[in-house]
Amino acid sequence: MSTLPAPRDLAELVRLPASLTVPGDVWSGAAWLGSDPVRGAGAMPLGSVLIYCSGMALNDWADREVDAVERPERVVPSGRIAAPVALAVAAGLGAAGLAVTAVAGGRRALRVSVPLAALVATYDLLAKDSPAGPFVMASTRGLDVLLGAAAAPGAAAAPAAAAAVHTVGVTLLSRGEVHGTGKATVRTALAATATAAALLVATTARDAEARPRDRWAARALAAAYVARVGGAQTRALAQPDGPTVRAATGAGIGGLTLLQASWLAARGQLPAAIAVAGAGPLLRRASRAVSPT
Repeated sequence: MSTLPAPRDLAELVRLPASLTVPGDVWSGAAWLGSDPVRGAGAMPLGSVLIYCSGMALNDWADREVDAVERPERVVPSGRIAAPVALAVAAGLGAAGLAVTAVAGGRRALRVSVPLAALVATYDLLAKDSPAGPFVMASTRGLDVLLGAAAAPGAAAAPAAAAAVHTVGVTLLSRGEVHGTGKATVRTALAATATAAALLVATTARDAEARPRDRWAARALAAAYVARVGGAQTRALAQPDGPTVRAATGAGIGGLTLLQASWLAARGQLPAAIAVAGAGPLLRRASRAVSPT
């Protein structure tokens, strides 16, 4: 058997469709720094995507023994990608991601991207099954937003907090993808979704610089986020079995793009907001071929 994995197997290893949710983190952070998110961030989203994909590959390497029992169809336990190759892919992508952020943003970017990469590895190797796991994962999403505002991270504190809160809920829910979960966990995820949207509404209400049309566009996107993510979580509350929880987790992953778009719209970046929101439907289509979870 060839040691070179097939492109589709690599795409499955790194959850390639889910990487569509990553650029919106960096762009939303850049928008709250006050710059054009696409031009201001430059190549930073690429570095972020590489670090994200590195974490997905490392996750499958770390979970190879558990997956052999619970998810034998995954690429490592099925033998489509050897465990050492998965580890090498994770290391290579992580190093490439850090290199890109260094080129794009210099030392200021590395002050965010290095802790980001370290927390990604910490989650995969140490924290995933611990009580701290969802909060470690949430911190990676928050830092990803701050990466877009690396020159002055405090400017993007609100969108970073919203992304982190959202991620706590999705990560808690994802633990029940195989065997289902309890209703208390689903209620926590629903509360996280509501809180993330409320942060957007509260922040835009206090933003004296926001134009009314931008404020309303942001709130409309936040409402769409709640409908998409909260709707799937409500169905999981009624029937918290493995398949329904897995569907709610997928909705949480893809629905993040609507939350990111709302923060972009709040800063008047409507073209970028539309592009980021459009990544959600693309993810759902791509997920028919490669699972994002």
